[in-house]
Amino acid sequence: MKTDNQLQHDVMAELEWDPRVDHADIGVAVNDGVVTLSGYVKSYPEKMAAERAARRVAGVKAIAEEIKVRFASDPKTADHEIAKRILDLFAWHVSIPKDMVKLKVEHGWVTLTGTVDWFYQKEEAAKTAGLITGVLGVSNLIEVKKLPVAADIKDRIMAAFRRQANLDATGVTVVTEGSTVRLGGMVRAWNERGVAERAAWAAPGVNKVEDDIIVAF
Repeated sequence: MKTDNQLQHDVMAELEWDPRVDHADIGVAVNDGVVTLSGYVKSYPEKMAAERAARRVAGVKAIAEEIKVRFASDPKTADHEIAKRILDLFAWHVSIPKDMVKLKVEHGWVTLTGTVDWFYQKEEAAKTAGLITGVLGVSNLIEVKKLPVAADIKDRIMAAFRRQANLDATGVTVVTEGSTVRLGGMVRAWNERGVAERAAWAAPGVNKVEDDIIVAF
């Protein structure tokens, strides 16, 4: 009596062996001897050939056939194709560190995991993944490695203000709690508040910025 794992292996091997079937886009799941075929093929005869191949395997009790026919002219949106296209874009993107971001694609939904040094790298990874045709959504579970330091963030804000004329950061307060930064205090204009917030986001390890700075006109 074959286990479900053995049966799955045998069905996949039979699909690979059959020259009438392109097994690359076909998924095989087995539960109590019932085989579920899913994925895509290029024609209806190929779909029937895949079903017959699965039926030939000893131990198969029943088949749930969920394969869809996708013609060559149809958009390529199979999960493994989406994953490859995202990885190709990641490889060319200078803001996404190589081999630091992992991804999973399930029914068009992309889940990103891994660890990066900067928040903007996390944002760029999600933005890039969302550019691919066939992506229905992105769950960005990437973590930012380093924890922010209040003194470092304050220095970045001061430096950003010094680069722009007539801005004064002495009234800005910075508090960190884990990867969250809370900005407080007072500035003289809305653009000063924006400069402070952008400087906080630029610090390593920042996942969230809460801007409570008051603008005193």
